[in-house]
Amino acid sequence: MADKGNDSKKTSRRKFLIKGGLGTVGVVAIGAYIFRNPIRRELLGFANSLEAPYTDNTDKPMMWFEVTKINEILLHSPKMEMGQGTFTGIAQMAADELSVSMDQIKVVHAASSTGNVDSFATGGSTSISGLWEPLRELAAMLRVMLIKEAARKMNVGIDELSVENGIISAKGKSLTYALAAEGVENWEIPDVPALKDIKDYKFIGKPVPRVDLDAKVYGNPIFGMDAEMPGMLYGAVVRPSKIGSTFVSADISAAEHMPGVVKIIVEDDFVGVVANSMMEAEHAKNAINVTWGNYGDLDTAAIKNMMTVGNGNSTTIQKNGNAFGEDDDFEILEFRSPIGAHAQIEPNGVVASVDGDSATIKISTQVVSITRKEVAKRLGLDTEKVNIVPTYLGGGFGRRLHTPHAVQAAVMSKAVGKPVKYFFSRKEEFQHDMFRPPTHHIIKGKLNSEGFLDTLEHEFVSGDVATDSALIPNFLTNFLGADVGAIRGGFIQYTAIPNFRAVYWHVVLPFATSWWRSLGLLANTFAMESFIDEMAIKAKKNAVEFRIGQIGESPIDVRLKNVIKAAAKKANYHEEVINGRAMGFAASIDANTPCAQVAEVSIVDNEIVVHKVTVAMDPGLAVNPDQIRAQCEGCVIMGISAVLYEEMFVENGELTPTIYGPYQMALMKNAPKEIDVVLLQGKDTPGAVGEPPLGPIGAAIANAVRRLTGERLTELPLKLSKTV
Repeated sequence: MADKGNDSKKTSRRKFLIKGGLGTVGVVAIGAYIFRNPIRRELLGFANSLEAPYTDNTDKPMMWFEVTKINEILLHSPKMEMGQGTFTGIAQMAADELSVSMDQIKVVHAASSTGNVDSFATGGSTSISGLWEPLRELAAMLRVMLIKEAARKMNVGIDELSVENGIISAKGKSLTYALAAEGVENWEIPDVPALKDIKDYKFIGKPVPRVDLDAKVYGNPIFGMDAEMPGMLYGAVVRPSKIGSTFVSADISAAEHMPGVVKIIVEDDFVGVVANSMMEAEHAKNAINVTWGNYGDLDTAAIKNMMTVGNGNSTTIQKNGNAFGEDDDFEILEFRSPIGAHAQIEPNGVVASVDGDSATIKISTQVVSITRKEVAKRLGLDTEKVNIVPTYLGGGFGRRLHTPHAVQAAVMSKAVGKPVKYFFSRKEEFQHDMFRPPTHHIIKGKLNSEGFLDTLEHEFVSGDVATDSALIPNFLTNFLGADVGAIRGGFIQYTAIPNFRAVYWHVVLPFATSWWRSLGLLANTFAMESFIDEMAIKAKKNAVEFRIGQIGESPIDVRLKNVIKAAAKKANYHEEVINGRAMGFAASIDANTPCAQVAEVSIVDNEIVVHKVTVAMDPGLAVNPDQIRAQCEGCVIMGISAVLYEEMFVENGELTPTIYGPYQMALMKNAPKEIDVVLLQGKDTPGAVGEPPLGPIGAAIANAVRRLTGERLTELPLKLSKTV
């Protein structure tokens, strides 16, 4: 189906409001820079709760959909499938508005050559929520276009036609979508028609099986690691092991004549090897003698000293009341979290082919647009001449929100005139990750005569998360005064407290830190919800009642109260130690999705064991409830791994460990026997799902340990300081 339709179609009011709203952020940011703190705090609060809309092309259905000859609909998704189930959710939305069966919808990653490119990224738990309105509108527009063509070909009135399973019928006649589209070159793009009522949807809201299930069960070659091109060679890149290293020179004499070596490429910023096999490329890489400069011998203690509240630049991101400062009645606790690796199963990799003035890149990436621009700039090509062909991702979690190795592979391909496949080794993946930054928190609180908080203050320090990343320009952080990723979870959600304040400190670390699933939410919620629990104990109040008593009455506050109550009820929450087990409670709000969790914990052989986790979450309308439950379960397991085991160190200037095993992670035996998920619907549209359930788990576990042992654990990963 060629699209030579109306390119001058007016921008819809919906799109104008979206673009205008985002533009307003820039205007207000300038105002924030001029008027400083009060407006900054308002803007940061807005950014913290913003449910990001989809802002790229939603005017051309032909850019998104393709009707095949066998009457299937091929949906070219600008959002990546990295295990979160996005393809299934968007297939459900499209199928319902197109009046086709789920079997007739096939979802593929949109190559950049289709023009359907997401200029932001796949991340931030926005894929389903951001596409909820525009994708259904596009599907409805396509349905109308096909019905009009069928009416013309069948010589009947449009109002006489009905559609079911991609077959258009009237007066005993019928045409498939494929036949209706056959031979049509010029399409008239209609205004957005009225969407179907939600109650009439067959698939939205139902637990539909995943559309990528068969491919993954049968091991089809769908991941970046599987990608190939005819006649391809293999590449390897020499990387330093020391933090801060800069390239000085390279002696390639021992490597350039080794077996299988095709060419060694020495650039200003990297040294690459191209060989006939991956093993030969690796052997030659190891024979290159590179001189590095500017590195030091940092260690973990030095990083901890650096990452301490009071260092760097501070911004008050939230404030109410004025009763702050020194007071003997303040309860004060400090918390820390370590450097964390992404540790995804599939290492980063790419296959690149440069042919004259064009390039094709097969890659598992969360940022198609950025990758395309970087390759084009390095090679001096027109952006449209670079075709990024995305693959499935064997885990993303923010690790693939910048994929500059595509540039290196493209440079190597251009140098040898053939496609080049290049993958990180596991050691490279661990040492050259964009890590989760370590954090430090100082939290102060004071109770009033009724046993509730009168004053609460949260000061916390973090390295870069969104700042200095490929996605967020630094000038935005300068205007806002805070890293919008690092402050996730750092806001105080108990807004009925008379005096509260949150202060963010930013420190620039000597190694790369960036996006990690849930951004700052995991560490910030661990600290804040652990402190809240400690204050509930001091007040001699039930942890649930203590929290509810200090939540306001706004719509999001009501939704938070509801998930807290639902989790407590479902888990039958209590604060007694029974048969060596105790419960811990925690709650958080992330991207306008409130979540509460109860962890049931015991101590076995002086190790923390999580037996059961109950999750209550309000994601709004559930497009696929099973998919959301799976996301909750995944977040719980990932959270248990992060808060009980995962930790990177710095030794002699090197990040370590560099392999699974020494980098401890939760194993199957460490998973809870039960994860019970309760879903609430506090609004009528889908909300964020993929990251909010990571918030409460750390504090929920720590709060259970507090009731078991009397010890308040304040540092991740959680370790008992004494034998129990």
